Amino acid sequence: MYHKSVLLAESVDALGIEGKRDGVFVDATFGGGGHSREILARLGEKGRLIVFDQDEDALANAAEDKRITKIRSNFRFLENYIRYLGVGAVDGVIADLGVSSHQFDTAERGFSYRFDAPLDMRMNTLAELDAAQVVNGYSQEALAKIFRDYGEVDGAGKVASAIVSARAGRKIETTGDLREALSRFFNAQSERKFLGKVFQALRIEVNREMRALEDLLEGCLNTLGSGGRLSVITYHSLEDRIVKNFLRDRKADGTFEIISRKPILPSEEEIEANPRSRSAKLRIGQRKRN
Repeated sequence: MYHKSVLLAESVDALGIEGKRDGVFVDATFGGGGHSREILARLGEKGRLIVFDQDEDALANAAEDKRITKIRSNFRFLENYIRYLGVGAVDGVIADLGVSSHQFDTAERGFSYRFDAPLDMRMNTLAELDAAQVVNGYSQEALAKIFRDYGEVDGAGKVASAIVSARAGRKIETTGDLREALSRFFNAQSERKFLGKVFQALRIEVNREMRALEDLLEGCLNTLGSGGRLSVITYHSLEDRIVKNFLRDRKADGTFEIISRKPILPSEEEIEANPRSRSAKLRIGQRKRN
């Protein structure tokens, strides 16, 4: 399976498709297509689904359906593409943030410390910046900031210093090289948590994920029509904070309503069936009706 969708029913229910079966909806993170398939199952014949993914592997999973428009691009450009397509206002946007199971489990993509592979981590394989360039080219101060801000890594300065020392001897080219350079910071019990934070921080930097999310939310503000719904699944505190603050601020200025005051979490049954869902949080907003 390319990717097992998280909070599938809850996130698609949040779009309120039943009342707008001939509407226009956006899946900003197509991935394995699970959310899109569920949306299509609820759309009428005149409905339309616009799907975004910057990963070519993901869009290869898209069904041939006349209601689908496929866009290989970062979702940060959602507003530009909606205008280009001449759609006008859309009725709902769903985004399942983070990395797909396919990306984690494909060794050569370099997203996981479980494999010894090139330090890549690019969601868009056409992008110039990869993790090897970050690890070998950023200053110690810049690396420390990335680990602190994006990974909440304890002792971020020392971790950055260890990388700079290691790369002075030879270039850090693979996930195995990076793991070796940082081996003194973890043991068998702490390995998963420590390396998970380090790899998350690098991935976020490589893909400019926080800025892209901010751009997506602003794009939704400008493209969602009256009563349009926003359904966003996050996987770590940085993403969740951005979504939470966006909805709070937009509620304050009268443009959005918050549908879920507290995030919706996966059930124990879902976590047991799909452990990668354990950190997921769903937040739902709605554009104020005219």
